Amino acid sequence: MTIDDIIDYVTGLGGVLHLNPTPGGEWPEISWGDSFFYYAPDGVVPTTSQPFATIVTKDYPDDRSSRLDRPGTFRLNIAAGRETFIEWTGHAPGRGPDDADASVTDTVIAHPVYGSAGWLAVVDPGERTDAVVRDLLRNAHARARARVERRHG
Repeated sequence: MTIDDIIDYVTGLGGVLHLNPTPGGEWPEISWGDSFFYYAPDGVVPTTSQPFATIVTKDYPDDRSSRLDRPGTFRLNIAAGRETFIEWTGHAPGRGPDDADASVTDTVIAHPVYGSAGWLAVVDPGERTDAVVRDLLRNAHARARARVERRHG
């Protein structure tokens, strides 16, 4: 899977706002080139919710364990939720050992920083995780959509 494959898939789910900060915009420089996906059918970045998925293309100061400094490497991050997180890790968010190698590719792992919040991650998703990633993204989208619909009746 390429970054473009993921962007096309996620935006095709409906009601998705794809935020892709670039130089000169209102977003911090560290976010330039990354992607943030919100359920926002009105096309406005929500002020009361986080993205349901992100793609990061570089190491962040507090998040270097995925070694995104390798050429062409990126990480897909998905707000999986408690139950799905447990299915993939064998423990509740923040309740178990998340000592997996965060730099391994094409493998679903607890997010190295936000695993305690129920996030999963995949560095360079590929053939082995393609179907899984699509399912996780579909579920994260459905959860985000349900939250927005509950808030707005």
